[in-house]
Amino acid sequence: MTHNPPKASRQLYYEDVPAYMTEVYDWAYVNPDHARLLDRNVVVKTLLFGNDQRLMRAFLARVRPGLRVWQVAHVYGDLVARVAAKTGAAGRFLLTDITPVQVEHAVAKLAAYPHAEVVRADAATYRPAEPFDLIVSFFLLHEVPDDLKCRIVDNMLSQLPEGGEALFVDYHKPAAWQPIGWLLRGVNAWLEPFACALWRKEIREYASEPERFVWEKRTIFGGVYQIVSVRHRARE
Repeated sequence: MTHNPPKASRQLYYEDVPAYMTEVYDWAYVNPDHARLLDRNVVVKTLLFGNDQRLMRAFLARVRPGLRVWQVAHVYGDLVARVAAKTGAAGRFLLTDITPVQVEHAVAKLAAYPHAEVVRADAATYRPAEPFDLIVSFFLLHEVPDDLKCRIVDNMLSQLPEGGEALFVDYHKPAAWQPIGWLLRGVNAWLEPFACALWRKEIREYASEPERFVWEKRTIFGGVYQIVSVRHRARE
């Protein structure tokens, strides 16, 4: 039995996918055969050096029943289903992604949650029809070029309502003593050419008007990962 779709349908996985995705990340996020192999919790745990649950909890701790949550890109593993389950039927969960195979996987994972919706969309330009209390980028910024980092951050912040929170969970420059840093240098040079930008710049530097917001950052695992919370600055 083969799991390869016919050639014509396989081509649909590549339609209107940004060039940087097909050139750099075909192996990880565009090719449907590779996605089927990689979309597993054990893969996420391995790639995050066992920090997967800790990082997911940083996101899930902010989710409560009835909350409206927009996650701007799909991630492998069971995170999106856990978020949808925690918002509950009184809440709303919107998941967007630019690549067809990621949309396909997200739809399958969220089929049991009527209050969840999956939309194929660009995180840099998509504007939902309603406001969301929590807008989350979970390991997206390190995968996009710098100009797109700016556009994604600005788009998320432009749609953040008063009292809402934007959350960025991503890579960060490791401390000098953290040996994982040397491994990541090699991995980034080989597979993740846009990731080391987050070693050189703070996420707030990608915002056009960072002074309008309060930025709170903490790092874990010897600085390898950062969790950045953003809220509107209180009006004087």
